[in-house]
Amino acid sequence: MALLLTEADVSAVLTIKEALGAVETTFRQQGESRLDDVPRRRLKLRDTVFNVMFSANADENLMGAKLYTVSANRARFLVVLFDGSTGGLKALIEADRLGQLRTGAASGVATAVLARKDARRVAIFGAGWQAQSQLEAVAAVRQLESATVVGRNPGRRDAFCEEMSSKLQLPVTAAVTPEAAVAEADIIITATTAHDPVLFGRWLSPGTHVNLIGSNHLSRREGDEDVFRRATLITVDHVPTARVESGDLAPLMESGEMGWDDVVELGAIVTGTHPGRLGDDEITVFESHGIAAEDVSIAARAYVLARSAGIGQEIPFLD
Repeated sequence: MALLLTEADVSAVLTIKEALGAVETTFRQQGESRLDDVPRRRLKLRDTVFNVMFSANADENLMGAKLYTVSANRARFLVVLFDGSTGGLKALIEADRLGQLRTGAASGVATAVLARKDARRVAIFGAGWQAQSQLEAVAAVRQLESATVVGRNPGRRDAFCEEMSSKLQLPVTAAVTPEAAVAEADIIITATTAHDPVLFGRWLSPGTHVNLIGSNHLSRREGDEDVFRRATLITVDHVPTARVESGDLAPLMESGEMGWDDVVELGAIVTGTHPGRLGDDEITVFESHGIAAEDVSIAARAYVLARSAGIGQEIPFLD
C-alpha cells in the first residue's frame, strides 16, 4: 500500500543533514548525466495558479511530481511518488516543509562547493519561512561566526533573529543598512519575493559567494546586472529551468551581454567536471530556481526514513 505523510510526519523524519545528502545526490546525478527533469509549468484560473513539475530518480527507482497551488497569499504543496518498475503509487506527501528543506539544501550544497573555506559571516535578505532553512543549511556546511538579517518588517526580522540565534547558537542580528551587511559578509543569501533588485553588485567584496533563491519567475529580480558582471562563476540548478524562470538573468541574456554558455549547472561543480572557485578573490553566484529532481530525491529520503520508523498512514490506493 501507499504511504501518506503529513507535514508533521515529514518534520519528524527529515533533518537539514538528510536534506543536504539527498540534494547533493541530485546534483551528482545531474553532473553524471543521469538526471531527467522537466521544468515547472504554470496554469492560472481566476485567482489561483496551479504549478506542476516532475522528475525521475534512477538511484531510488522512483518517479514523482510536485503539484502546488498559490492563491490569496497561500500555497499548498503535494509530492506524489511512483515506483519506477511497477508504476504503483508509493507515497503522497504534504510538501511545504519538504520544499523548504530542499530549497535550503540546494543553497547549502552550492555554498559547500563554491564559498571560500574560511567563509564565516552571512548576510541574508528576508526573514520568512524560506530564510530559516537557508541559514540553517549554510550553517551546516560552514563554521559561521555571525549572520546579519535585512528585512522590511522590523517585527518579523527581530523575531527571526531571536529564533535563529537560539536554534543555531549563533549571533543573528538585524542589519544597520543592507549595504553595510553585504560589505562585511563572506556569504550572501537573498530569500525574498522582490520584483526589483535588493542586492547590488557594487556592494560585493572580493571573495563573496552569493545564493539568490527568490527569482523563480521572469517578473522577479533579486540581484542587479552588476552582481553577475562581477561574478567569475555563475551557476544554476538547471539551465532549461533558468531559461524560462530567471528574472535575474533575463536582462543580460536579452541584451546579448551574456549567453547561456556562460552559465554552469551546479551538478558539474559537484562532480568536478567543471572547475569551481579558483581563487579567494573570486565572486561566485548560485541562481536557484528549484527543480523537481530535488523534490523527488528528498521525498524519496523522507519515504525511506518514514517506512523505517513506522511513521505515516497506509492507504489502499492505486496499488
